[in-house]
Order: sequence, then structure tokens, then C-alpha cells
Amino acid sequence: MRRKRFGVSAALVTGAVAAAGLALAPGAAAVVPQSATITADCGLYGGGNATLTATQNGTSATITVSSDAITAPLALAKDSIQSTVTMVKAGGGTTAFTGKKNPAMAAGDGVTVGPLAGTVAAGDSLEAYGGSLKMVIFGITVTCTAKAPQSPGPFVFE
Repeated sequence: MRRKRFGVSAALVTGAVAAAGLALAPGAAAVVPQSATITADCGLYGGGNATLTATQNGTSATITVSSDAITAPLALAKDSIQSTVTMVKAGGGTTAFTGKKNPAMAAGDGVTVGPLAGTVAAGDSLEAYGGSLKMVIFGITVTCTAKAPQSPGPFVFE
């Protein structure tokens, strides 16, 4: 009987220590802010407000761009838009986020692309102003640029 009690007690202690370790473990890397807005100019293809959403997992990061003001000219199939978001680093240079990810969209729907994958380093501060969003739709390249710095500020990665 004592062996059973000892085994149960040891298991409970081990579980408690493991739970405490999880509670004290550092959280996953985070980006601040998680979303920002820009006013985009897409030339002949229009423009307007767009939301950029960022995520981070270590050195891997993603950017998703969505806008009700920038609309699909035609019906678009899921994962049919090759996209690249180029963001400007605070210390100089750029970081690109690329991919062929988008939901299916009907003509006139707001455009969403992403999550687009990229690589970041701890401390990277990335801004859309000065960069671009390039989308290749049916072989036509649409380039959008921000008219002013993103709000509330650049994405800072841990």
C-alpha cells in the first residue's frame, strides 16, 4: 500500500513541478504592435485604408494585409495572388514577406493577402512607409505604397 501512495505522490510532485516550469517559462516571441493601419496608393488600381497584421515565432514572422477599400477587380481563386510585402528597417535595408496566400474573393470584395512569410531578428523595427505591397494577379503586377507612416507605429520584433 505504501508503494502505491509513494508512486501517486511522486507523480503529483512531478506534475506540479512541470506545471510550475511552464508557468515560469518565457513566453513566445511577440511583435508590438500586432496590427497597424496605412493609407495605400495602388496607382490606377485605387487605394485606401489597409490593415497590416503581424505575427512572430522566433525568427519566423508573417504579415497579412487586408483592405475593404482596395478591391478585387475580378473573382479570384484561393491562393492565386503571388504577393510580396517589402518593409523598411529602422537601421537601413528592407525585409520581404512573400507567399501565395489569399482567400477566394468575388469581384468587388476587399482584398486580403497573407499570411506572407518572412524572417526577422530580435529588435527589428519594420515600417510599411517607404516599402511596398506587390500583388501579381493574372500576370498583372499591382504595386501599392503607403502614403504616410503606419499607425500606431512600426512593428518591433522581439
